Amino acid sequence: MRSPSAPIVCGVDGSDSALAAVAWAAQECARHQVPLRLVHTFVLPTRGFPEVLLLAEDIRRAMEEQGRTWLEEARAAARATAPEVEVTTEVVCGGAGATLVELSRSARTVVVGSRGRGTVTGLAVGSTAVALAAHAESPVVVVRGNAVPGGPVVVGVDGSPTSEAALAFAFEEASLRTTSLTAVIAVTDFAADSAYVLSGLRVDWAQVEEDERRLLAERLAGWQEKYPDVVVNRIALRDRPARALLRYGAEAQLLVVGSHGHGGFVGMLLGSTSQALVHHAPCPLAVVRPLKR
Repeated sequence: MRSPSAPIVCGVDGSDSALAAVAWAAQECARHQVPLRLVHTFVLPTRGFPEVLLLAEDIRRAMEEQGRTWLEEARAAARATAPEVEVTTEVVCGGAGATLVELSRSARTVVVGSRGRGTVTGLAVGSTAVALAAHAESPVVVVRGNAVPGGPVVVGVDGSPTSEAALAFAFEEASLRTTSLTAVIAVTDFAADSAYVLSGLRVDWAQVEEDERRLLAERLAGWQEKYPDVVVNRIALRDRPARALLRYGAEAQLLVVGSHGHGGFVGMLLGSTSQALVHHAPCPLAVVRPLKR
């Protein structure tokens, strides 16, 4: 069980995107009353520099100094957003993805920006965010798009263990933000695909949607009892899950999904819906792995 006082970890690389992530993380720390840990990583180049002109130690010292400068800028941004939050900083020689995955084992949440400075010193939304979403032991938040002030928290539900973890995270966030929760369950219209049409397959979509509404109500019942202050809007519809969540996320302050739901291949650590949203979510996105029993 993770400690209630576990810090929120935020990756820093000197980019505007990272500073936006820091501000988001600082606000989140204030809500949860936990410290903020700012981390900058760098990887020493192994080629491309004439050894006569630049020694490895000189390069390391310069990269550490640059990292500390960026961390101080990030600390200032955090204090401007939430001055009451305790902030620590750390420079680590190592890959961003591997470092943040390791730190996620003792973190409440790991937060990254949507665009970094590059694969050496930055946190690119592609490889690093996807790797974190797939492998981190804590929830991962990719700060991207625009959070709608006063908007709801939107959560994707599919009845799997990962969506149960996502519901736990989403209800807590909605309660702390004193906002409503929109729970979305979407079933793909696979009968529209040509192979199924040619086979003569027919689906009673009215019954399917009724079953989905019943499943959604069952999944929400216990959480609504635990968080009676949260007003819940239930949405069951026929659509591709990623497309439905993109639509409702456009009006949200936070979008929450599980890391891997129904319909994926065995061994996959990040589902197609989660991966699509990491790249295209219109607001900050939280990817939540299954709860550990």
